[in-house]
Order: sequence, then C-alpha cells, then structure tokens
Amino acid sequence: MDAQTQLELEAAAFRRLQKHLMEDRTDVQNIDMMNLTGFCRNCLSRWYQEAANERGIDMTKDEGRHAFYGMTMDDWKNNFQTDATGAQQDAFKTAFKENVTDK
Repeated sequence: MDAQTQLELEAAAFRRLQKHLMEDRTDVQNIDMMNLTGFCRNCLSRWYQEAANERGIDMTKDEGRHAFYGMTMDDWKNNFQTDATGAQQDAFKTAFKENVTDK
C-alpha cells in the first residue's frame, strides 16, 4: 500500500470513529470512556489540536474541541453529558493520572 492510500484510510477510520462517538453513541459518557480506555472525546479533540499546532496551525483547546465535537463544549454538555457519580469521579482521578498527567 502506498503512503497516500494509507493516509486516506487512516483519515477515513478517524472520521468513522468521530461519527460513531458524536452521533451513534452520544449516550456513552466521556468519564466512562476515560475510566475504561484511558482516553475520551476530549483526548481526541486535544490530539487533533496538538496535530494542528505541530503543523504551525494556531488552534486553541476550545477550537480543537469544536472541530471534533462539531459544537461547543457547553452545547455538548447541555445536550449529552450527565452528572458523574462519586465512584466515576474517583475512578477518573486514577485514570486521568495514569493516562494524562503521568505520561
């Protein structure tokens, strides 16, 4: 497979993952994703932002989130986010430390 085809396939897989998380599975909470997998929608939006910044494109955290979510974080939270339980919050502290702050 040539490099351009690989790049196009990877981009298509990313777009499919994004659609799945943003349209098909809005019921899955970010905190549950982070606790189970070590990443969530916010991580994906941050990785998008970091990739832009690495290429000299100025993009803020909020702009990266809007690009990934297709809406503002406030809109996402109002439409889809539920309150986290104490157990979820406790698990998140560990998952965030292991997968973000200690990386």
